[in-house]
Amino acid sequence: MNEEILWQPSEQQIAHSQMDQFREHINKKLGYHFIDYAQMYQWSVDNINEFWGEFFKFADIIYSIPPVKTAEFSDHISKTSWFPGCKLNFAENLLRYRDDKTAIIFANESGIKDSISYHDLYTMVAKAADYLIKLGVVAGDRVAGYLPNMPQAIVFMLAATSIGAIWTSTSPDFGKNGVVDRFLQVEPKVLITVDGYFYNGKTIDITEKVSAILEDIPSIKHLVLISYLNGFASWPHKGKYTAINYEEIMANNSYKPLTFAQLPFDHPGFILYSSGTTGLPKTIIHRTGGVLITHLKEHRLHTDLSRTDVLFYFTTTGWMMWNWLVSGLASGATIVCYDGSPSAPKGDSLWALTDKIGISIFGTSAKYLASIEQDGIRPKELYKLEKLRAILSTGSILADHSFDFVYKHIKSDLLLSSISGGTDIVSCFVLGNPMLPVYRGEAQCRGLGCAVEAYDENDKAVIGSEGELVCTKPTPSMPLGFWHDEDNQKFMAAYFSVYDNIWYHGDYIIISKNGGVRFLGRSDATLNPQGVRIGTGEIYQVLEKMDEIEDSLVVGHMKNDDEQVILFVQVKDGVAFDEDFVVKIKTAIKTGCTPRHVPAKIIKVADIPYTINGKKVELAVKNIINGKPVKNSNVLRNSESLALYRNLSELNE
Repeated sequence: MNEEILWQPSEQQIAHSQMDQFREHINKKLGYHFIDYAQMYQWSVDNINEFWGEFFKFADIIYSIPPVKTAEFSDHISKTSWFPGCKLNFAENLLRYRDDKTAIIFANESGIKDSISYHDLYTMVAKAADYLIKLGVVAGDRVAGYLPNMPQAIVFMLAATSIGAIWTSTSPDFGKNGVVDRFLQVEPKVLITVDGYFYNGKTIDITEKVSAILEDIPSIKHLVLISYLNGFASWPHKGKYTAINYEEIMANNSYKPLTFAQLPFDHPGFILYSSGTTGLPKTIIHRTGGVLITHLKEHRLHTDLSRTDVLFYFTTTGWMMWNWLVSGLASGATIVCYDGSPSAPKGDSLWALTDKIGISIFGTSAKYLASIEQDGIRPKELYKLEKLRAILSTGSILADHSFDFVYKHIKSDLLLSSISGGTDIVSCFVLGNPMLPVYRGEAQCRGLGCAVEAYDENDKAVIGSEGELVCTKPTPSMPLGFWHDEDNQKFMAAYFSVYDNIWYHGDYIIISKNGGVRFLGRSDATLNPQGVRIGTGEIYQVLEKMDEIEDSLVVGHMKNDDEQVILFVQVKDGVAFDEDFVVKIKTAIKTGCTPRHVPAKIIKVADIPYTINGKKVELAVKNIINGKPVKNSNVLRNSESLALYRNLSELNE
């Protein structure tokens, strides 16, 4: 493995980091003599009770009743109960600061739109919570946001969780079917939405789409409308729901003071969505305390986030990094919400914003860094970037050349953190570290308290060679389960069907001898174009409605350090496979899903491989087109069809 060090923290930087302060804290408090991160990490996974219990105190988490213990273990790691007896509130911890310091900066393609202090944010949340309570929202109810990354999304998330309601959200670029497939499963009582959004210089009205969504989700009884474009001239109620403008809620000065429902640590607070290879998106339930303590650990220790920082992450409300970004409020930082294209109105717009408002931690995707490199954008030559001290990258593999680009053309003295986790844990297994050097092509370390290993084909943990990313012990960020999943069957199949009582994550990795992690790609059939994880099932649902298509298969193909979506179609007799038909397919997918779901290439094939049990075989085809061996082809009912996918010239065009 490459062992070239690109950046090394100074002794002063290490000494001033919260990670090192935590090391000193546990040495003094518990009598240890840890001198480096490797020792501290091993302790954290060998003694998970002690680690999480001590960090709970170090993080100064606000609670009304203390826990009786750190964890209650069971016969399976998924059944672990965390901090039993504890009563707390997620929103209360994010609103611990109520001063005039800036909490949120909101910007879009046209510039900075708003700046909100911690004091004003507290008041806005109180008004929103008062309104939700008047609607009859109680603990356990679902409140949904169909919103851009804007302050109002944060206001209503905090309002919902202050009551004990469950927050769920997705972004307005999702098509009607994608939204219904998600929200219909969890039956929200309230929907907060906008009249439209901006992207790449375009104004996109979604009012008709919202009307169609409301028709298909009967559980929604109340609608909060945010005028982001030109406002709402009218809204067709049809007597099925009430509707109110956001401005009316904020104009109410007779609201009741904000109170925080004191709930168990494991109380469900969020539902996020992650698609498998077939069927509807998974509805992943996350515990409020688990999200809180894990994000605090990742922010304060692994990112060294504090009140002096301005934290930016380019994300939508449909991605787990939105939750991760917003949790930065618990550390008192200023967080930046950005809506729009990262390359509009100019390719260097985000760096102009970074320079203007003093962003200190810049979060993005590997695809974005690769694209600005390819476009010849050199932020170092254009801006001072004086406050910038860390760049975080996630979503897909950060290529070696991107490491070089960051240090050569953005800033030489900063921490480049390649981080990786997922919606499934709404956090990270692999993270940055202000105490450690940055090696070219490697994520710096496994996260404290996360017993991550690389398992070889013999299910043995290996160092220095390829293996499956697994987590062998419980963490508070592991989800409670899936919504409406009888007997947890789907949940167990998703994460615990490969290894007995061990979390299977679906990534191939190499753990280096220095403790870093190199990612080799997904080991399952989930797609990951431009760093956005999507499921093939959503695309299949669109294609199944097209009469011309007999069958189809969607897989990922690695090209230029990114994964392309490749769609193979088997058309019905007499159907012309021409350019017009290809455009029709792409339009249908874009409309029914999102632009990110649109395949890079659509290729006609004569047959689709299936198992004997009648399941499409995506992984075998994915392996073939990516030059990897195919395992267990004997389980196919038509194994001869695999030959159709070898040496396809269309993939190289």
